[in-house]
Amino acid sequence: MGYTWYDFVGNVGVFLLLAAYLLLQLNKISSNQISYSLMNAIGAALILVSLFFEFNLSAFAIEFFWLLISMVGIVNYLRAKN
Repeated sequence: MGYTWYDFVGNVGVFLLLAAYLLLQLNKISSNQISYSLMNAIGAALILVSLFFEFNLSAFAIEFFWLLISMVGIVNYLRAKN
């Protein structure tokens, strides 16, 4: 078992999710900012890419819904902006 490109992609996704949550807790970003939702959506999507190669149903489920919920945040931001 080696470290593959999709492991790296998944790790970048994990980093983005954790960074978004840390920035939120440190009051550096707000949950209604586009950056928060984008970091979460991109992070979840990258983890889903890695799961395509090494599937795990539980991890897939949480990341799939994390992505969907993040997309709701992005849509709400765009609606409020217009």
